[in-house]
Amino acid sequence: MKTPLLALLGLAFLAASALAGTTVKSCNRSVSFDAPPKAAISNDVNLTEMMLVLGLADRMVGYTGISGWKTLDEEMRAGVKELKELSEKYPTREVIVGADADFFFAGWNYGMKVGGDVTPETLEPFGVKVYELTESCIHIGPKDKVSMEDMYDDLLNLGRIFAIEDTAQALVAGYKAELAAFAATVKTGDAPLRVFVYDSGEDAPFTAGRYAMPTALIEAAGGINIMDDFEKSWATVNWEAVVERDPEVIVIVNYGDVTAEQKIGFMKSNPAFAAIDAVRNDRFVVLDYVEATPGPRNIRAIKKLAAAFWPN
Repeated sequence: MKTPLLALLGLAFLAASALAGTTVKSCNRSVSFDAPPKAAISNDVNLTEMMLVLGLADRMVGYTGISGWKTLDEEMRAGVKELKELSEKYPTREVIVGADADFFFAGWNYGMKVGGDVTPETLEPFGVKVYELTESCIHIGPKDKVSMEDMYDDLLNLGRIFAIEDTAQALVAGYKAELAAFAATVKTGDAPLRVFVYDSGEDAPFTAGRYAMPTALIEAAGGINIMDDFEKSWATVNWEAVVERDPEVIVIVNYGDVTAEQKIGFMKSNPAFAAIDAVRNDRFVVLDYVEATPGPRNIRAIKKLAAAFWPN
């Protein structure tokens, strides 16, 4: 009689576990899922790549916010060829609800705006659960300084949400091992290089502060973001602060209508920047948007930065 009883207890435990679902932390909220989503939407190229690298394309009804801002390279085009772009830029609530979505993976200033039409609160009445990109949480409350753990946590939480924890854990463990092995081969200088991130803007530069992903990438490559004390994520500063802090390397974020070459040309041709160490020594390194924002390409971004920082 013991074996059937144990079997019944095991089935009851499995049933209870399935009924309980899973709960994850999303910024300042806890989000519970009774079952894995079946009709997900992701916003932006980097968040969409997180879904793809976890093998979740078959759980998606589409993506938003890519072609209106960025172009898809061959790697991304192959990944989303079976999916529909539902909105070229930020989606409206009607777009998400109209697609019969049950899940939206986005972030603050990555598809959602504070007080905007699309937020976790506005989508909840329509049965759409939202998971927020960790890096973006600074826009709605305090968080720790950005680190690679932000990106890892997002992948692990997506693994829990979609009941593919083993896949997510293996992926993150692989990224950590790859980064550790690479770090062991890099010979840095005695002091971290001073680095400035130039995203866009001529009158005033839009850059990465303490809470934006490039700060973590730069540190992993042996540098320091000169705007590390800027208590923002992605935001605008003044050129005077850049000149005063005299970066040794300038990281160009490549996307949009203004090319990386044009941004470099602007800095090299402006007399106001002539004394900056990076400009004098022509030390620029280009990261594509999808490398500079949280996502699967962060490891290769660190390798690219390290090669530019320490060429010898």
